[in-house]
Amino acid sequence: MNGIESEADMKSNDTADSADRLESFGIYQLARQVFEEFWNHSEILTKQQVRSLDSVCANMEEGFGRGFGKELPQHLKISRGEARESRGRYERCNHLLPPETITQRTAALSHIIGGLSKTIQSIESRPQRRS
Repeated sequence: MNGIESEADMKSNDTADSADRLESFGIYQLARQVFEEFWNHSEILTKQQVRSLDSVCANMEEGFGRGFGKELPQHLKISRGEARESRGRYERCNHLLPPETITQRTAALSHIIGGLSKTIQSIESRPQRRS
């Protein structure tokens, strides 16, 4: 089926873990293939990784700087998304970095993602104050 899942196939995966769904998503597999073909242009990739990793910190800083209202969880979600992007890029950088470096950095980013998820859940489960 050309590596692209039908809508029915995607619905049957709804109970699967989001990482499993991503790995089985045909479009994602195609994107990985394009990435491998694009590999010779790694300078651009390095700049994107720097921006993404910086954004993880910057969004947490901005969210906390704006106080503990509605904006904090939103900035933490953006930060979590950037961390996921950075982790994925490290996983694809097996041509550039030693395996132990990739393992260490992806583990650190996984910890960050987990911590952000727990923090977001905690904040969003608190009763909202009425103004």
